[in-house]
Amino acid sequence: MTRPALPGASRVPFWLDNQQAPAPAPPLNGRKAADLAVIGGGFTGLWTALLAKERDPGREVTLVEGRRIAWAGSGRNGGFCSASITHGFANGMERFPAELPVLDRLGRENLDQIEQSVERYEIDCDFARTGELTVATQEWQLAGLAENAAIARELGAEVRLLDGPQVRAELRSPTYLGGLWDVRGCATVDPARLAWGLRRAALTAGVRIYERTPVLSIGHQRAGGGLVLRTPDGEVLAGRVALAPGAFAPLLRRLRYYLVPVYDYVLMTKPLSAAQLASIGWHNRQGAGDGGNQFHYYRLTADNRILWGGYDAVYYYGSKIAARLDQRPVTFAALAAHFYETFPQLDGLEFTHHWGGVIDTCSRFCAFFGTAYSGRLAYAAGYTGLGVGASRFGANVVLDLLSGEPTELTELELVKTMPLPFPPEPVRAAGIGLTRWSLAQADRHEGRRNPWLRALDQIGLGFDS
Repeated sequence: MTRPALPGASRVPFWLDNQQAPAPAPPLNGRKAADLAVIGGGFTGLWTALLAKERDPGREVTLVEGRRIAWAGSGRNGGFCSASITHGFANGMERFPAELPVLDRLGRENLDQIEQSVERYEIDCDFARTGELTVATQEWQLAGLAENAAIARELGAEVRLLDGPQVRAELRSPTYLGGLWDVRGCATVDPARLAWGLRRAALTAGVRIYERTPVLSIGHQRAGGGLVLRTPDGEVLAGRVALAPGAFAPLLRRLRYYLVPVYDYVLMTKPLSAAQLASIGWHNRQGAGDGGNQFHYYRLTADNRILWGGYDAVYYYGSKIAARLDQRPVTFAALAAHFYETFPQLDGLEFTHHWGGVIDTCSRFCAFFGTAYSGRLAYAAGYTGLGVGASRFGANVVLDLLSGEPTELTELELVKTMPLPFPPEPVRAAGIGLTRWSLAQADRHEGRRNPWLRALDQIGLGFDS
């Protein structure tokens, strides 16, 4: 069988390989004042700034980004914009069973509102509400799909449980044994263009954006009761601060115990010919993923490329983040092999891009929230791969927390509780490594979880790809 070589593929993330990317805003120079300062220009930061202006157009809002908008996770992800704010039905049921109906409703409302914002602000990001198809590639995964279908139907979601022939009629692979289609629960987008569109909308609304402006420290103002953000060439004096650190070293020391950066890797194919696309079907163009512990996710782009990622989530000792780690040839080779096993009819299809990026992972796999500096700063972090959609929900939580008034969002257990912290090194790396090995073993042995995974289940501390 023909195996195209990967070395010729571009190392630039496909979404960022775009000549129409906006020029970066100038860095901050001098002293600026703001009612609200937002640290971080990822999806959480962009939504926070834009929603703050929607709530109060007269509010002075400043956003500072250490690099460029869409440079990090918001421009490197798979472009799945999910309604889930709990990292799926099963995780939500395990951690917030009494609250899950409310969380599911809020998540689906949030996705509706994202769709409405894309239309209202005329953001050209290929937003398509195609839903998400989860496929079983081993017999043991079928029970999990049936369980998720039952939970989803009880919550009122439109889902379709598919047998082997039915799922292969949606997307043709000899590996598929069954599937679950959440018809309205997910959209696909070009994530970088979504971020750039939110940037444009925020600027139009009057948000001041400074790129290439890392915040070095946060402190109290000497007078006035606000906070001061110090940057290399200036500072922002702010009454309130929203912190959206993503996977990068947070300015609040406490967050370092709750977040680990996990690298995720992605391939992008050439555009499929009409014959190649016909060979796999995919008429409804759903986002897709398999039901393994180490799972793949994949979707079509507007020009009929296949993005193929996931499986090999990698943690580097000491929570290391470095540009050289964006490339991992052994993972790219494994992903390519898995792609051809899934779609043998596409043998010979070339990959044009391969890249990696970090995910802000926490032990409960969905975002957590909090405040500092006597309520003058609020933060959201830990989306664990589902931040494209959940970040807008997180932005609303942050703004509600900063208001100081109780709301439906601030009273949620999801918002009031924290995940369990990760242990320090070297225990952290050893535990994550053992967990990754155990998950791989479970996938090879009909999903059976070994004593280590069962112990993690008992204490609520785990690690998921």
